[in-house]
Amino acid sequence: MIGGSNVTAELAAEHGLSRDEFERAIAILGRAPNMTELGIFAVMWSEHCSYKSSKIWLKTLPTTGPHVICGPGENAGIVDIGDGDAVVFKIESHNHPSFIEPYQGAATGVGGILRDVFTMGARPIAILDSLRFGSPEHPRTRHLLAGVVAGIGGYGNCVGVPTVGGECEFHPSYDGNILVNAMCVGIARADRIFYSAAAGPGNLVVYVGAKTGRDGIHGATMASAEFGGDAPGALGEKRPTVQVGDPFTEKLLIEACLELMEKNAIVAIQDMGAAGLTSSSVEMAGKGGLGIEIDLDRVPVRESQMSAYEIMLSESQERMLMIVRPGSEAEARRIFEKWELDFAVIGRVTDSGRLVLRMAGRVAADIPVGPLVAEAPVHRRPWRRRDPEPEVDPTSLPERDPIECLQWLLASPALASKRWIWEQFDHLVMGNTVKRPGGDAAVVRVSANGKALALATDCTPRYCRADAARGAAQAVAESWRNLTAVGAEPLALTDNMNFGNPERPEIMGQFVGAIEGMREACQALAYPVVSGNVSLYNETSGRAILPTPVIGGVGLIADARSAVDFALKHEGDALILIGETRGHLGASLYLREIEGREDGPPPPVDLTAERRNGDFVRAMIQAGHGEACHDLSDGGLLTALAEMAMAGGRGATLAGPGTMPLHAWLFGEDQGRYLVETGDPVTLLSAARLAGVPAVRVGRVEAAGDGAALTLRGAGAISVAQLTAANEAWLPGYMALG
Repeated sequence: MIGGSNVTAELAAEHGLSRDEFERAIAILGRAPNMTELGIFAVMWSEHCSYKSSKIWLKTLPTTGPHVICGPGENAGIVDIGDGDAVVFKIESHNHPSFIEPYQGAATGVGGILRDVFTMGARPIAILDSLRFGSPEHPRTRHLLAGVVAGIGGYGNCVGVPTVGGECEFHPSYDGNILVNAMCVGIARADRIFYSAAAGPGNLVVYVGAKTGRDGIHGATMASAEFGGDAPGALGEKRPTVQVGDPFTEKLLIEACLELMEKNAIVAIQDMGAAGLTSSSVEMAGKGGLGIEIDLDRVPVRESQMSAYEIMLSESQERMLMIVRPGSEAEARRIFEKWELDFAVIGRVTDSGRLVLRMAGRVAADIPVGPLVAEAPVHRRPWRRRDPEPEVDPTSLPERDPIECLQWLLASPALASKRWIWEQFDHLVMGNTVKRPGGDAAVVRVSANGKALALATDCTPRYCRADAARGAAQAVAESWRNLTAVGAEPLALTDNMNFGNPERPEIMGQFVGAIEGMREACQALAYPVVSGNVSLYNETSGRAILPTPVIGGVGLIADARSAVDFALKHEGDALILIGETRGHLGASLYLREIEGREDGPPPPVDLTAERRNGDFVRAMIQAGHGEACHDLSDGGLLTALAEMAMAGGRGATLAGPGTMPLHAWLFGEDQGRYLVETGDPVTLLSAARLAGVPAVRVGRVEAAGDGAALTLRGAGAISVAQLTAANEAWLPGYMALG
């Protein structure tokens, strides 16, 4: 029996529970919770674990499709890619921990997302990241960037999984709350998928991996609240909530789990991620409609005199919880001891429907699992939309030298090469990376017959600030477009919804709008959401980040040899612009970087045109009619051509705009567009006419070498080497100042 409790509503509030939530917990238990039970309710009902502000909206997203094996609700999404293979993938945030302690926050973000994938029976084959930092002028930005990049590389490189792609942006809205989103992709046999629902009363509950320490306690509740300030002292107080990772133990854990999975010994398996042993045990029992009894004295610990509260809430890394089949204990123990990992039978599955914890001969907690899961709070928070931004008339903007504007853009933090980042990551380990970081999408070979996956992360937060629905639809469309641009068939996506405080109606309105835009785009593009993560309260002292719904996309290529990149290839080839150009400059990079303005609506997203244009481009690439391809996004047409020229070390000539203002033609960010290099323009243009796809010849590829130049007819020229030097210089120069 559990004795009296001295837990009060005030103590519950310190754990992040409102008075109503505390009273609900009392009603479920029929008494006041003790400290361990309070901790369990607090983490399970935190925003980070319960999605109490977002779940009603997330349920409106399309999550099924002809190839989807498993959508949201498990550790990761699963999609069939044929030949008995499945791709398993998910993206998650580690924003708050990375701001407090950038190296360990980013490192353990990578470790956690790896576990989400291999816990389902998949071998991880690729990591991607999506990073957002504050203004380069902010005093902490350089330190945060250096720590995060080192943490991602330090963990991923040691585990031996290639980091093949990602994105990095800077904006003052992230000064007090950076974003570190990590995506992992793995390959599994479609008939050997492992899930987390407990089964078989009497089956053993087994703890494996590293020992439990006091690191990461309150990590989930810390991630469910905004920062009160970003002074070093304030952040130092939160440092103990950040987990500490060990990639070498993670590597052993991957191999041990995958080996045991070959033995048909596992009934269910769950990563100990946010909320540690609490979330893994509760989720397994809840999904199976069963109970679990745990003897906490059997949990391997690395610190003395740990309490039940500390053991249950610790977020120590590299740990898994599994339920093994009767008679499999000895085999499982042998495997984990071979890999020098802890293995402990800590409990059993019951039919009681309760989570019962015992320690030192006493009951430390006794909670009904069903109500703990099913009666978690669900908030229908008030929300309001942002008023539409007035259009930006391109003719109202001053005429400027386009060559100077291009140089400025390519040297800006927004478009400067991020080579300094990705060269610190091992993107070639495992030997299957076909297209490396820096392109529209990475390409990774996944089978001996040449089958490959295209992978990308995308979001344009400035669009989402101006119009959340249109901006989120654009993020989905750009992800789909980046996969298409390398010749892949987009399969499905995972999302990381990064927003501010949902208790403010304007922030909740951003979230609701983003979901609406995503839903419309996913439906139109047959691009379902199969996994994801929501990260709210990303703000400091009431200053929110830009709404940042990051999209992680996965596409399939039948033969990796058919994949293309955006590097120009052959002198004399034609450059064909696919899609309609109207010269939209609202919310554009040109407007922000050249004119110093962040106003105007984002470009319209015509999803019918997106689907038509993308399907056409993909067919042309697969038929061998595209030597290179680049989607048009930040910076528009001229920026895209410059990136193609720099990647290929070749010159190019671009035609003028006709009657359109020059800056609108060159830098407008109209959607649904691609720039394609082809040696057979007649065939491509003829096919475009038959398909009803807007296509026009806008230039040609010129010679490579020292004299390679980018020429704008009637507006000047600049050497490709000069552009490359400007593009490559900013980030290394910035980091060298530290």
